[in-house]
Amino acid sequence: MTRRPAPRRAAPAFARVERMALTLPGVTLAIKYDGSPVLRRDGCFMAGLAMDSSAEPDSLVIRATREDREGLIADAPNIYYVTDYHRKHPVVLVRIARIDDDVLRELLTMSWRLTAQRRNSLRLR
Repeated sequence: MTRRPAPRRAAPAFARVERMALTLPGVTLAIKYDGSPVLRRDGCFMAGLAMDSSAEPDSLVIRATREDREGLIADAPNIYYVTDYHRKHPVVLVRIARIDDDVLRELLTMSWRLTAQRRNSLRLR
């Protein structure tokens, strides 16, 4: 019998993300296989803590188009970045402590919309 890791307490920075995201329709908090928190919209990934070793601590992985990701990184490289691990996915990493609430809310809403589009495209297959 394999044991699942015990859920880790979300970092205070992620608690802020969680509070905002859970106000959006269909968003739930889940725990990934590694014990880290993840936000899902109707069961599909929307955002979560970056847990790979190449990501900085307390970084948020959030769904974004590749074009949006490049624009965000170009405009504010002190806030947004991408690692080689994440580069192949339509996501951007966000240094949670460096982003204000209004921009965070906009990012979560963007990810919420993109997650719905992704979910709908999977249904059509």
